[in-house]
Amino acid sequence: MPRLSDAIKPGQRVFVSTMSTESALLAEELQADPERARDVQFMGVQFPGIDSTDYLGLHPQSRLTAYFMSPSVRRGLQQGRATLQGLDYLGIAHTLRQGPPVDVAIAQLSPPDADGHCSCLSSDFMPLVWQRAHQRIAHINPLMPRTRGSFSVDMRELDGWVEAERPLLNYQEPVAGDIDLCIATHAASLVRDGDTLQFGIGTVPLALGQALAQHRRLKVHAGMVTAVVQRLHAAGALDADARITTGVALGDSGFRDFVARHAPLWFTDVGQTHDVAAIASIPRFVAVNAAVEVDLFGQVNSERMGGALQAGAGGLPAFAQGALRSEGGRLLICLRATAARGAVSRIVPALDTQGLCTLPAYMADAVITEHGIAELRGLSLEQRAQALIGIADPAHQPALQAAWELQRAKL
Repeated sequence: MPRLSDAIKPGQRVFVSTMSTESALLAEELQADPERARDVQFMGVQFPGIDSTDYLGLHPQSRLTAYFMSPSVRRGLQQGRATLQGLDYLGIAHTLRQGPPVDVAIAQLSPPDADGHCSCLSSDFMPLVWQRAHQRIAHINPLMPRTRGSFSVDMRELDGWVEAERPLLNYQEPVAGDIDLCIATHAASLVRDGDTLQFGIGTVPLALGQALAQHRRLKVHAGMVTAVVQRLHAAGALDADARITTGVALGDSGFRDFVARHAPLWFTDVGQTHDVAAIASIPRFVAVNAAVEVDLFGQVNSERMGGALQAGAGGLPAFAQGALRSEGGRLLICLRATAARGAVSRIVPALDTQGLCTLPAYMADAVITEHGIAELRGLSLEQRAQALIGIADPAHQPALQAAWELQRAKL
């Protein structure tokens, strides 16, 4: 076929590759011929700050089904051209598997191997719609490395493809500061040699890679991996024989080379990486995740700040449940003690109408700031509140203590 966009027709539902398999060729074609996007419902699990294609910006009559908030989605909601699904990763997976088939699925894949099979760097959501899609179209990119995993596409099952070299999406790691390293050092003190880790993206996971360099026999089971895994491997911290199960690899060309060479990396879909029972069956599974704020009851908000949605629940609920059911498992919630240059405490008296409860209080385990670790499991409400006040910024502790005393009187 001459162009990927030739497969797209008005009125269709089109599922697109995202994150490390976002197709620069498809974006280029649609920008050059925006009429192709007219009356098209684009779908894809675009991650804020990583995916770059603005499908709503292609044409005034294009539409988008989104699963994470972003500035483009926020504008689309105001215009009535976007819908935002308030789901975690397992909810998204269920919807994609059980909902109506999409008209077109467009994947960016590696060139075929000797057996005619293609692969990619992102196997999280595309496999859930691929087999039921009415049309399956591929951007075959010679720069896409071949990977090992459960999502393998036989060239014979494609309804069309275009082979073209285009730059792959690079993930630029944020710069970890002294506060992030302090939080990561506290978190690393709770990680034991031989543990299985899950961590996402951001400054604390980046710093965690440094803080865990002296650990040994660590394993990884995560929704996505970054160059942190490469650095842990180089430091000798990983179990060399253990499979690294993930859905997405995010990084630069150097990390992609590592992914192509590193045989233990295994890519599979969200139904496998985020399966609560599968996670729970892994002994000593340690989930390390970030939050916007934590209240004195131990409730976690990872989605909304100041009333505005920042992202979505993502994989946190599944990994939290799995970690807490794992024999010897831990759930570590990491966050800076303050925001707005110290003016706002991120340890708060109680989640209010400006936040969302991503994790309920009964799932609380350990909360970590630069001021220390609050070990919450097994504590009473009073003990829990005092432990959380103890890791808040000292300037905010008196106000938190006063607020807790008022709340306690109403319990």
